[in-house]
Amino acid sequence: MKNFLKILVVFALLIVPFKEVGYEVASAASPGPGSVVINEVAWMGTTSSSNDEWIELYNTTNQDIDLTNWVIDDDDGAATYTIAAGTIEAHGYFVIEDSEESVNSRAADAIINISLSNTGDKLVLKDEVGTVVDTVNGTGGAWYAGDSGNKISMERIDAGVIDDLADNWADNTGGNGELDADGNLIIGTPGSLNSVSQPPQLNPVITMSPSDATPNQGDQITVTTNVEDVNDLFVYGFDLVYDPLVLDYQNAVKRSFLSENDTIQTTFQAALEDGNEGSLVVAEARTNGVVAGVSGDGDLFSMTFDVIGNPGSNTEISIQPTSFLADSNGDLISDFNDTNIEVQIQVVNPVQNLQSLEGVNRYEIQLDWEVPVDGADSYKVLRKDVGGNYVELGTTVDLTFTDKDGVNNGGNIVPNYSYEYSVVSLIGAVESLAVEINGTDTRGIKGDNNRSDRVDGRDLEGLARHFTEDINDPNFEPLIDTTYDGNIDGNDLLDIGANFGVTYN
Repeated sequence: MKNFLKILVVFALLIVPFKEVGYEVASAASPGPGSVVINEVAWMGTTSSSNDEWIELYNTTNQDIDLTNWVIDDDDGAATYTIAAGTIEAHGYFVIEDSEESVNSRAADAIINISLSNTGDKLVLKDEVGTVVDTVNGTGGAWYAGDSGNKISMERIDAGVIDDLADNWADNTGGNGELDADGNLIIGTPGSLNSVSQPPQLNPVITMSPSDATPNQGDQITVTTNVEDVNDLFVYGFDLVYDPLVLDYQNAVKRSFLSENDTIQTTFQAALEDGNEGSLVVAEARTNGVVAGVSGDGDLFSMTFDVIGNPGSNTEISIQPTSFLADSNGDLISDFNDTNIEVQIQVVNPVQNLQSLEGVNRYEIQLDWEVPVDGADSYKVLRKDVGGNYVELGTTVDLTFTDKDGVNNGGNIVPNYSYEYSVVSLIGAVESLAVEINGTDTRGIKGDNNRSDRVDGRDLEGLARHFTEDINDPNFEPLIDTTYDGNIDGNDLLDIGANFGVTYN
């Protein structure tokens, strides 16, 4: 019956376009040959039914793999078993069942109408773009193992051997407790380590964990490098690359794993390559005079960076191929994982209810405001200069600021002149929109350039001695520039004339 069904499938392939049997070319790249293997085949079915066949896949890598649109090609297209959707976890199993009852005690990872010949089939696992990932029984002859009469599955011995070798397969020697449709014990290990296999030797896995993968500009972050599943680690060396426009390296410190919480002497080194930002070299070795390592999981080292990138910028901290882990004998095959840092586009709200007041003392202008929505770390205060540009007077964490003599870029207040101010909220280095306001001190007379409380000949003398000077002259006197235009000229003389002889009471 099964051979007859295969003939029908072949005939269908001849008259139906290839796409109709469920295989489409996709654009994703293959994880690579041997990344997923056909690990166990119940070509004989179960005690309940010889039609209840199942196939187990195993992921040999440290990464989850999307199996969507992967196929198992049976006898060069005599049948094609397409996985419509599914993910196989790192070092995990994926069981394809002919029906949900094939392995009745567990949920199938995929249900596909499997039809395998008891005399043997060639099985080829392909990814979604058609790349061959694994082949079993490539000659199409008798199965390498398994027993039809006793319903014993065929198990792969070593999943790390990707060659199609008959001696890498054996009969199952004991089930894992799973049951068939009638409650009989399945003589196989669907979804778990094969009875004839040793637990896989896992490669050490290196990951980097940032304290914040989405920081704000101006933040400082720590990135910790961790190792898992390492055996006899004696020394490591890392070459790390990052974008110096996003991150500014501060320091690196060793963590506790290699030194076994400082019970073993180690030497740790970290430096920017040739002193240049963007390339970091890190290494640590056990230097206690005994060439022996440590096994297990733990933190190797951590790095601290200032986040200087503009909001929306990002960088990978990538581990270069020259990086290595080594045991007491030599280099270890290791899986290195990069990490990504993305600078947040942070919205900072402006201050609320900005007001300008006359200061406590004369010739002072005081600005007061309220905390913005969602708060702020500090506030930047600016005043428009004689050229019409806002220049910073200072930064404060308070909700008030006084412009007065002695303030950088400020002070030299001319009475009854309206100055233009703006206040900006800051969170870290991220700024809000500016809130603007005008401020004036009315406690004085415009034209009283020497602040004597009377406009008189001394004020005229001062103007005359500086007449035609501008802001770029080293002798320029800001108090004489009563029109605040950067020039001492006839317009300032008009202010003296208009108020000549006037006394401030």
